[in-house]
This record gives sequence, C-alpha cells and structure tokens, in this order.
Amino acid sequence: MNYHVIRDPRVVREVFNRPVEFSSANALLAVTPLTAASLRVLERVDFALPAVLASNDGESHHGIRRVVSAYFTPAVVAGLEGRIRELVRAALTTARERLAADGSVDLVSAVAAEPPVVLMFEMLGLPVRDIQQLKVWSRESLELFWGWPDDDRQLHLARDAAEFYLWLRAFVAESIASPQRNLFASLAEHGLSDAQMCSLGYFLLIAGQETTSQLISTTMFRVLDGSVGTPWAELESRQAATAAVRHVLATNSPGPTARRVAAVDVTVGGETIPAGAEVLLELTGNHAPGANGTAYSIAFGSGIHRCLGARLSELEATVTVQEAARVLPDIQLLDRAPIWTELLSFRSPQSVTVGARREQEFAGAARRHSAHVD
Repeated sequence: MNYHVIRDPRVVREVFNRPVEFSSANALLAVTPLTAASLRVLERVDFALPAVLASNDGESHHGIRRVVSAYFTPAVVAGLEGRIRELVRAALTTARERLAADGSVDLVSAVAAEPPVVLMFEMLGLPVRDIQQLKVWSRESLELFWGWPDDDRQLHLARDAAEFYLWLRAFVAESIASPQRNLFASLAEHGLSDAQMCSLGYFLLIAGQETTSQLISTTMFRVLDGSVGTPWAELESRQAATAAVRHVLATNSPGPTARRVAAVDVTVGGETIPAGAEVLLELTGNHAPGANGTAYSIAFGSGIHRCLGARLSELEATVTVQEAARVLPDIQLLDRAPIWTELLSFRSPQSVTVGARREQEFAGAARRHSAHVD
C-alpha cells in the first residue's frame, strides 16, 4: 500500500480535525487484503464489521459516541484509581514472589497483561471472564488487521478471529439480557443492531485493554533501558511516573500511526492529496525538542475520533509504573533486545524480563563511591 505520510504534528492534528475531508473509513480495514480462504472462514460465522464508531463518519457517530463516552467520563476514570492500584498491587505481589523464586520475571505477562482487562470489564459493567483467551484473540486480531501475515498465517488468524466473533456474539446477547447496567445494554437501548454491537465490541474489547498493556510494557522497558532518562526507582514519584508515560507517548508510543483516506481532493500542510488516496499519520517521535507539555496527547488522536480511553490509559500506565517502582525498586533489565510486536499501528515489547540487581554491584558501587570521597 502506498500512503501519503504526514509527520508534522500540527498537520496531523489538522487532518484529525477535518473528518469530512479526511475520512476514517479505512481506519479498521485490514492492511494486508484478506485472501479468499480467510474470507470464507469469516463468512461462515457471518463475521461483519459495519462502521459504528472508529470508522464511522456519518450522522450516527455522535449519538453512539455519547453512549459509549458515558462509561469513560473524567469522574468515572478518576474514581477508578483505587481499583487500579488494587489490581496492580496484586499482580506485583505475584511478580515479586516469582522474582524471588526464579531470579527473573517478565513484567509484561506478570504485571501489564491482566489488570487492564479486569478493569475494562468492570467499568463497562460486563462479567470478567476468559482473560487469557481474550489476550490471545486481541494480539491475533491486531496482527490480522494491522500486520503483514503470509497466507498460511492469515488463515490461522482468521480462524481465531471467527472464534472470537462467535464468543463476542454470545457475550453481547448475554449482556443485553442482564439487568445490570452495561455497555451493550446501553447500546441496545440506543437502537444498535446485534451486528453493530458486535462490530463496536470487537475492537473496543481489544482497544480497551491491549493498547493499555502495550503502553505499560513500553514505558517499563524504555525506563529500564535508559531511553526515558529517569532512573527506575524514581518512578515511585507520581510526577516522575506521569512524565515518563507522557515522554513515551510523545517519542515512542505503542500506537505510532493512524490511517485516513482523502474523501475529496484536498490540500493540507502545503501538499495536495487526491480523493481516494490513503493517508498515514505519524503520531509519535516528531515533536521538536522542548515541545509544549501536551505534545504527548496527539498519540491518542484528536477531534471526533479521539480515543475515548485516553485519560484512563494514561492513568493505568502511570499508576502501574509508579507501583512497580515502589514494590520492585532494585531491578535491572536482563534482556535488552526482546521480540517486539511490529505492526502498522501497534508496536510494543512482547516481554520485559528483569532480575534483581546483584548485591556485589551495590557493594562495588559503594566501594567506588568511598574511594572517590577519600
């Protein structure tokens, strides 16, 4: 695919804020076209992703977004901080025990993976279930839609996507029938069809937790490898933790790009883009040194399609790294070259393996300090 790539953050924000001319219709299309075999697998389960929210530029978008945003208000998010700490502390207790027993622990699987899933289900009023399977489905769906799998790999991913869709259809039906307030019941009351709710739920149940896990993982790795410039132990400070997360969002965000398509011939940033042309927006790494304090925010988009979970994702990442530094202050990165997830719009380390700093290192540092003082 040939894209018109836009890197200047000011122009990227302008594109986001001109949705009539720059449509989000391609936002959820598969980067690698689906083969006939993959399409047959999806068709057998009536897999359908009608435009509902992220890829919807029509008149219905505002009303649907209003329903969903009621679950992500600033007051709701602020009220979740205690629960976030509770979930993260429980995960860190296990991580600390594993570190003591084995000498190392992967902070992605032990700390970053599960708390965002539990929190997402709870805040949307949905039953917490099938966490590990949802994580697998999430990673594979991201690869199917934003990756470059070969035909065999794509077929495998399509089969898992079909399995996820069947699970989701039953999950949505159960939620609608529940007397408890929940997202899908609210959407049904708004008049969405089953297919529309499954379409929205397919990516919301992924974006609502997997992207946050990726932000947490990337922030921990970048602090521990020295890229952020803040010592790990200092993240126990809320101010330092917030600054580290925002630094990663501005420079190495796990959501590096977004796609748009020109709906008409349009000029932006001095460039004329013809109707129908695909546009790739770079969301991170292009701010000038000393950019203003909100430079990180473009990582979440702007305008009518700005990420509804932006405030929550930042809070979860900040609290998680803050608690991790408090519980595990004396750790070091053991693997500085882990495998990374590398997709068009998603990038994060698949593991952040750490171990305790060796006592002899502390002793050696202390001796060097003493000799220097003497």
